[in-house]
Amino acid sequence: MLQLSPNLIVSIILCYFVLLIIISFFTSRNISNEDFYVAGRKSPWFVVAFGMIGSSLSGVTFISIPGVVGATPEFMEQLTGQATVRQNIQFSYMQIVFGYFLGYAVIALVLLPIYYRLKLTSNLQLPTKTDLGYLPIKRVLLFHYLSYHRRSLPTLLVALVMQRFVMDAYGIPFWATVAISILLIWIYT
Repeated sequence: MLQLSPNLIVSIILCYFVLLIIISFFTSRNISNEDFYVAGRKSPWFVVAFGMIGSSLSGVTFISIPGVVGATPEFMEQLTGQATVRQNIQFSYMQIVFGYFLGYAVIALVLLPIYYRLKLTSNLQLPTKTDLGYLPIKRVLLFHYLSYHRRSLPTLLVALVMQRFVMDAYGIPFWATVAISILLIWIYT
């Protein structure tokens, strides 16, 4: 079985980001922020659907599912000091599938009609506009605060995994790993 060395992981990440930057260079010519968010409201439904699914998947999904599959007692002992692996996990992924199904049903049947009626492009705009007028500012601020912090947790998890499997091999401290992660996000956006 192929072992991912820290050098190979860094090479894959660098190639991926270079490819992203090249693609974004050619696709972002002559577009505005409005084009980025709503694409002139001319995107086919299946493109929007794939975008919604892709944006909802996070580093947590891509780390946890293969991690559960590849977890052996030896690996768990090396990682945590205990040689325990949960045995009965055959249908644990189905919970994620059912959760996505239920979540997308709510999005398609409840949220999207509201978004189209209010002409919103983001869920962050939702608390500021309702049929009853504007909500109190404290609720809006709380919503934004919780939303941004919820979105930062997968990034922290990716930074922790990068620290454990890549940066520790080079002797790089965790604060530098977080700074590098933020820099990569900034370059990408």
